[in-house]
Amino acid sequence: MTYPFVGVPTFLRAPLTGSAEGARFAVLGVPTDEGSPFIPGSRFGPRRIREQSMRFSSGADSRFDVRVGRRLLDIPVGSPDLVDVGDAEVVAADPSTTAANITTAVRAIVAAGAVPVVLGGDHSITHPVVQAFDGPLHVVQFDAHLDYAKARDTDRYSNAHAFRQISTMDSVSALIQVGIRSLRTEAGLYEDSLADGNRIVPPAELRDIEAEGVARLVPERARCFVSIDVDALDMPLVPGCVSAEPGGLTYAELRDTLVAIAGRAEIVGMDLVEVNPMVDTAAGATAYLAAHLLVEALDAIAQG
Repeated sequence: MTYPFVGVPTFLRAPLTGSAEGARFAVLGVPTDEGSPFIPGSRFGPRRIREQSMRFSSGADSRFDVRVGRRLLDIPVGSPDLVDVGDAEVVAADPSTTAANITTAVRAIVAAGAVPVVLGGDHSITHPVVQAFDGPLHVVQFDAHLDYAKARDTDRYSNAHAFRQISTMDSVSALIQVGIRSLRTEAGLYEDSLADGNRIVPPAELRDIEAEGVARLVPERARCFVSIDVDALDMPLVPGCVSAEPGGLTYAELRDTLVAIAGRAEIVGMDLVEVNPMVDTAAGATAYLAAHLLVEALDAIAQG
């Protein structure tokens, strides 16, 4: 047995490499929160998620899921199928250079033939991440907020602007926004998103059409990028998220929807953002939940 507080914290104790060559999945940290206009701290998210993930690699047969009766993400510790390539280069107070560095780092993973698994950081990182992919690409955003503000000058690098920019990219065929519910939503931005042809699925509709119904919004075997803001989950589940909102998804709803999408589409990349260890519980409940969800999501992608 290997204790989670022993050793260099990489995601699930994956080998720390400078390259994704030969890997199925490559984890990349993006420790920046300069796009967050409220409480900073999500820059420490990648490190804390990695630390919590080590709790799922305590032994050769860990990650056994009683619910499904098998080990999840059945990759041995140290296998080259899963690597951790470290962090993108973040340049403080220079969001444009940081964004370019994010795209370069993700593009290298894609070129190596691996699936990028990007740990944020705030939600501004998703735009430069998606820029690393060729189209056609369907983007599925799990979020309490639209993140659809109109860009003006350098504020286009904030976490409120990413998905308006993503929706206009030539490589993006469709944007599906799941879990939207915040009372801070501006009516004009909601109308803009719909007018731009995006599909908005609030929590109540997800419960009506269920996970498989959301998955069917993506064409079968389409290339898909999944972006998870942890505030898609209900507020009590994510104490370490400063943008949490009431009335969100349960863990099972989010997990089952990810599994359904992975079974229908080809998920070519994903990110998970807005874990803020500075406001999380002492035990790191939100970072633990994030690592837990990533294990289940990566298992679903591996299962196809």
